[in-house]
Amino acid sequence: MDDYYKILGIEKSASEEEIKKAYRRLAHKYHPDKIQGDEKMFKKINEAYQVLSSKDKRAQYDRFGRVFDGSTGSPGGGPFGGWDFGGFSAKGGPAEGWEFGFDPRGFENEENLGDIFDAFFEGMGIKKKRRAYERGSDLEVVQEITLEEAFRGAIKSIRFKTFVSCDKCSGLGHFPKEGFIACSQCDGRGEIQESRKTFFGNFTQVRTCAKCLGAGKIPNKICSSCAGAGRIMKEKEVEINIAPGISDGQLIKVPKAGELGERGAEAGDLYVRIKVIPHREFNRAGDDLLMKQEINLIELLIAGKVEVKTVAGGKIIIDVPPGFKLGDKLTVSGEGMPRLGGYGRGRLLVDLEVKVPKKMSEKARKLLEELKKELD
Repeated sequence: MDDYYKILGIEKSASEEEIKKAYRRLAHKYHPDKIQGDEKMFKKINEAYQVLSSKDKRAQYDRFGRVFDGSTGSPGGGPFGGWDFGGFSAKGGPAEGWEFGFDPRGFENEENLGDIFDAFFEGMGIKKKRRAYERGSDLEVVQEITLEEAFRGAIKSIRFKTFVSCDKCSGLGHFPKEGFIACSQCDGRGEIQESRKTFFGNFTQVRTCAKCLGAGKIPNKICSSCAGAGRIMKEKEVEINIAPGISDGQLIKVPKAGELGERGAEAGDLYVRIKVIPHREFNRAGDDLLMKQEINLIELLIAGKVEVKTVAGGKIIIDVPPGFKLGDKLTVSGEGMPRLGGYGRGRLLVDLEVKVPKKMSEKARKLLEELKKELD
């Protein structure tokens, strides 16, 4: 049995947020619509996420190595976990009593356990909700910004290629004015009834017609630009608002700005990952900013002050307290990065570096010796 944690590339101690992030990243990578997509891997990723994103299912999986509600379609799922129904047939019904036998031909089309349960419940009059067109995939892009933009906030226009609505057919995939004809496969009903032989007996199952996709009719004219999909690959532009104080690696979610689904189905979400370009003078540690300032020791002793730049583009003068040690950092409150939410700013921490003269005259040396004696 597959290891769901290995499939998502996470540890067993992973949080709900880590599970979501891993799923979004892998689902985007292996989506069948992508150039390098992998349908089998995509199904495994979804199966793993369905289990690990549920507290109850995850607890069962961690304890027993499987889930017993049959929702994942994995071996051992459901109340009949571990049984192999292949090759069995059933006759009669609840009133007459079941008659079980072995048929070497097995079930037609090698139906999986999920299909068997679908047929069982639909045969009892319980219909599953038909699937609509698939929602578009979520997308993630990286946007670089400077430290100054992270400090002030910024508005950025992001361009990326994805599926967007076809302009020619307005996203429908066809042209309603050209009319329709009834679907010959389902006789215009949009669904097809199928009789199925299962372990539980013979049941009638209703399926959405694959030819008309449940519409019951076929357009007379399909859009040639999008081949009936209602979407085309094109460059898309989205404007995002970057709040002051945003951190490196932080995600901004833009709902329904991702890939458009087929034939007008809902678009996925866009996730913008912020990358703050390293600064030449400032290093960031949370909401604090750290910098190095070169100083002349004599000037420092005379003035007792240091002038430094700020990330806002200005300058401030810092008083050096008596007894200050050069190994320590000068701390200025309120001159760091803004805190998200507007609750003040962090600190500016200044590391002073003494500039030693390359050459020193004899006179200067004697003066320093006298100064030393005076200070001692």
